[in-house]
Amino acid sequence: KIARMRPMTIIVQTGDKVLRKTAQEVSLAEIKTAKIKDVLKKMTNAISNAKDGVALAAPQIGLPLRIFIVLKEYTENKTAQELKKIQEKREKSLKLTKTEIAVFINPKITKNSKKKQLAREGCLSVDGVFGLITRAEKATMEAFNEKGKKFTRGASGLLAQIFQHEMDHLNGILFTDTATDLEKIEVKK
Repeated sequence: KIARMRPMTIIVQTGDKVLRKTAQEVSLAEIKTAKIKDVLKKMTNAISNAKDGVALAAPQIGLPLRIFIVLKEYTENKTAQELKKIQEKREKSLKLTKTEIAVFINPKITKNSKKKQLAREGCLSVDGVFGLITRAEKATMEAFNEKGKKFTRGASGLLAQIFQHEMDHLNGILFTDTATDLEKIEVKK
């Protein structure tokens, strides 16, 4: 039996106008609709086929909506070591494991720490480019989940960095706008 492959969702790259638009809010009535479920399915498909991706904003698949997703394991305060193991396991299993995501709809950062950190960052929409960027060390976010339930989530370190990076996407900003020491890494295909 041949498993039917779902067409891969394409991640748009720098230069695509959608990446520079301010994404639109999703109405509360719309959150639980088939349309939004489909958007989340496409986003999950895109991130599960992207090497090294940890989060994705809707504009990155061409949809100017205020939605982003984060791979579940990155929201669970795991150590860098544990995350590396999970990532390696995912690559070995050839995506047979179900990609679990945390959903953030209409997110707002309600608080950023004054303390900053310099972090190395990349982006699935700026393929192969990495740079250093200053981000708040801690961030508190308010958002709705896929069931339309409002929640607040505090984060530090990598997750705080992810929150800020994804919020930038929803506001039409790319990390390369402010990052320094940009370098292009040739990815072996």
